[in-house]
Amino acid sequence: MDKTDRPSAGRAMGAHRGGPRPVPGRVRPSGTMTRKVLLVCGILSSLLYVATLVLAPMRWEDYSSTSQTVSELFAIGAPSRPLVVPLFLAYDVLVIATGLGVWGSAGRKRALRVVGGLLVAYGVVGLAGPFFPIHLREILAAGKGTLTDTMHGIITMVLVLFMLLAVGFGAAAFGKWFRLYSVATILMLVVGGVLAGLDQPRPAANLPTPWMGVTERINIGVFLLWAVVLAVALLRAQVGRHQDNLDGRSDFG
Repeated sequence: MDKTDRPSAGRAMGAHRGGPRPVPGRVRPSGTMTRKVLLVCGILSSLLYVATLVLAPMRWEDYSSTSQTVSELFAIGAPSRPLVVPLFLAYDVLVIATGLGVWGSAGRKRALRVVGGLLVAYGVVGLAGPFFPIHLREILAAGKGTLTDTMHGIITMVLVLFMLLAVGFGAAAFGKWFRLYSVATILMLVVGGVLAGLDQPRPAANLPTPWMGVTERINIGVFLLWAVVLAVALLRAQVGRHQDNLDGRSDFG
């Protein structure tokens, strides 16, 4: 046998033992599936939150979704608290999973990595919310509020900040259409936040808040919808990236 054939034979045997070499830029199928599952959590989290807002008032006959806040659904002594707390904790876990999915899907887009980190932080802080509930309006009006009421207000402000930052950084994710949509979302969140803030002192004084529940729910719904749109856009990008890999094109090409 020609000696010059031996190195070629050795390389062939090594390639056979080690299997095909990975092509730079291609996405592993297992990694793609994991990211898809995590991103689907973004859709499920919003659906779960909406379901909670529908189901919880059924446990409290005197509750009004029009005039009362979401926080009152898991207030100390609220009939709906035993249902709402585990559902909201599950929501926060799903948001954390979504943040991890966004982070893993970011690629070279630093803004998306920031969005993923903010969503994870939002979920982690949100987990503390049910453990720092407010008191019912009658208790607050009697001057019997405690540290939990103060902490709840602080947690709420931090969550709103994370929401605004996530939407703001997310505006750079998918070009002009998503940028415009994100800007519109921020404007609606700010306007809704201002309207809700004007009513904020009234529950503690047990004064009427005829539309506070509606205003707050619109604000929440705007963010929940944005999270769904973000997750769907990233899922579609995952499908397109996978197709590029099947066609032999690199993510970096």
